[in-house]
Amino acid sequence: MTKTHISVKNLHVFYDNNRTHALRGINVDIPDKRITVIIGPSGCGKSTLLRSFNRLIDSVENVRVSGKVLVDGENIFDPKVDITYVRQKMGLLSQRPYPLPMSVYDNVAYGPRINGTRNKKKLDDIVQHYLKEASLWDEVKNRLREPASKLSVGQQQRLCLARGLAVEPEIILGDEPTSALDPKSSRHIEEKFIELKSRYTIILVTHILRQAKRLADYVLFMYMGRLIEHGSAHEIFDNPQEELTKEYVQGVIS
Repeated sequence: MTKTHISVKNLHVFYDNNRTHALRGINVDIPDKRITVIIGPSGCGKSTLLRSFNRLIDSVENVRVSGKVLVDGENIFDPKVDITYVRQKMGLLSQRPYPLPMSVYDNVAYGPRINGTRNKKKLDDIVQHYLKEASLWDEVKNRLREPASKLSVGQQQRLCLARGLAVEPEIILGDEPTSALDPKSSRHIEEKFIELKSRYTIILVTHILRQAKRLADYVLFMYMGRLIEHGSAHEIFDNPQEELTKEYVQGVIS
């Protein structure tokens, strides 16, 4: 039986002082050590669901949440929960890379320093290790003191991945993480996700069905704030049970 890492229980999200019902009673278990891909048309709630997993939706004005998101059995929307601790469990890759305004080295070392690592040799080892994890070391090992902004967009996204991994999260979230990248850089990121899934729970939002089919072990199909169907990639792509799912994977609706 596949272990569950995140369990969503009757999750509702409202924006604009309850005028927009963005998520409508979501119930799903996210498997551990798998790539789960969230698919569906634009505006269906994919990113809202993803950002509820690390409570980034808290930053939206006039948002209201009901229901539960259990991470390792703990409801992260419980008022007593330390949000910083929740977010330390999760690395996030956004649509566009956002390197910190500092050197390549300092981007990766930033999280470990915040968490108390000061020894230079240890920081050097951490930086090298996670740049290798992100398949970036060979490209930047002679540029560690350069500003991260001088890297290509694809390199910046892999740097952001290295920075996220350096705080040793349990979960990697990706909100269309390759949408701003060229095909070669996208392939780098996809290959890295496949390699990392043996050690991390990975949850991705994508609007590219071909990418979802390449990467997904488990799939959530959303439509107008509802979770229409979820299951293994084989079940959703080859034998969907819901007519809406069939129409989406066949390209009838988009």
